[in-house]
Amino acid sequence: MRSRFDKELDLLNEELTDMGSIVESSIEAAVTALIEQDAELARRIVENDKEVDDIEKSIERRCLKLLLQQQPVASDLRMISSALKMITDMERIGDQAADISEITIRLVGQKYIKKLNHIPQMAKATIKMVRDSVDAFVRKDLELVKTVIDYDDEVDGLFHIVKNELIELIRESVENGEQAVDLLMIAKYLERIGDHAENIAEWVYYSITGEHYVRNFEL
Repeated sequence: MRSRFDKELDLLNEELTDMGSIVESSIEAAVTALIEQDAELARRIVENDKEVDDIEKSIERRCLKLLLQQQPVASDLRMISSALKMITDMERIGDQAADISEITIRLVGQKYIKKLNHIPQMAKATIKMVRDSVDAFVRKDLELVKTVIDYDDEVDGLFHIVKNELIELIRESVENGEQAVDLLMIAKYLERIGDHAENIAEWVYYSITGEHYVRNFEL
């Protein structure tokens, strides 16, 4: 029985890795569509959000099957409950990639009021956070968990740079206002993706240690 249970756990890890890869690709494609003003790519991202929803449901079913299959030990329960929390955050990441793409469709054909330097940097950082948080779960790697959590500071720093630049552009001309708000929303969605990736890493920490992660702040 335990051997079959362990095989199901391995399949759970595979599905989580697949879901992570899908949302990583969605983030990357969403920002590519934004930079290249590719409406068709943006529409595909919106349409493909259902794939993320479908794999979330599949993982939920697998987790319930694991809980019902035999009496899981405490570490199994932590792992399964953490996986259920993680996929909720990953599903929201998929939603936010779709939200970015919906704004992109609206922006197609407009000349950008600023160079999109920091938004791609934010996307790259969040993709790394998602990938590393899922890897940490599969490998049970606490050091990688802490790296992901600390990396969220970089995403937050980039968001503040984008926000301040856009505020300055609005001050320079009210005509920049509408597009500035759209670009600020895109940056905010990426900042939220970073927060979700941090949440995933914190659930990984709980799955390994049985304790909730507490960040140590230096004064």
